Amino acid sequence: MASPRRRSIKIHTPEDFAAMRRAGVLAAQTLDFITPHVEPGVTTGALDRLCHDFIVKRGAVLAPLNYRGFPKSVCTSVNEVICHGIPDSRALADGDIVNIDVTIFLDGVHGDTSVTFPVGEVSDHDRHLIVETRVALDEGIAAAGPGRPVHAIGRAIQKHANRHGLGVVREFIGHGIGTEFHSGLQIPHYHDPRAQTVLVPGMTFTVEPMLTLGDPACGMWDDDWTAVTLDGRRTAQYEHTLLVTED
Repeated sequence: MASPRRRSIKIHTPEDFAAMRRAGVLAAQTLDFITPHVEPGVTTGALDRLCHDFIVKRGAVLAPLNYRGFPKSVCTSVNEVICHGIPDSRALADGDIVNIDVTIFLDGVHGDTSVTFPVGEVSDHDRHLIVETRVALDEGIAAAGPGRPVHAIGRAIQKHANRHGLGVVREFIGHGIGTEFHSGLQIPHYHDPRAQTVLVPGMTFTVEPMLTLGDPACGMWDDDWTAVTLDGRRTAQYEHTLLVTED
């Protein structure tokens, strides 16, 4: 999830790092586990239940479940849904794309990651969107490091998106994470020179660009969670959790 409240920026300890790596591994393993289940005919509700059971059996908690009233264990965002899609009885169809966003709570800390999956055979445009969103994530990660300003991350992402004719959603951003699901550090995915916070060792945060085939302007469904592109065109997201170290 990508809507942090304003909170303090926490500098984590080596003990936190070790726990966060364990949480991150389990979050990644959950996405690996669910990958073969993402196919035409499966419902997003079924994917939610599979992720829930996988995580609970490994002694962790599903952080989104009941978070500010969110009713499910993971987010499933299909086609024009930018983020925070609520799993339900909808069956995925051949040619859909779906982002699955997993956040777990384990040993006192959070692990947060997401992937956009093609469902069956997708169009060349959709495959381009998925591939270049993943590359945009990698570009944002490469721009991070000690002594660098936060806006360098968004500048790298926006530069890549512009090069490939893709829009960048501005309303949802990366966030500090650790013992809290969302802490005070905010990571825009577009170039915002006002984002002057300098990254220092001990910061942990997500980078989670949301790119669009069309206009990135977004609206909300009346469930107060589901964000969608106003033009109805498709959108993709990838997310990773980062730790800033000395080097």
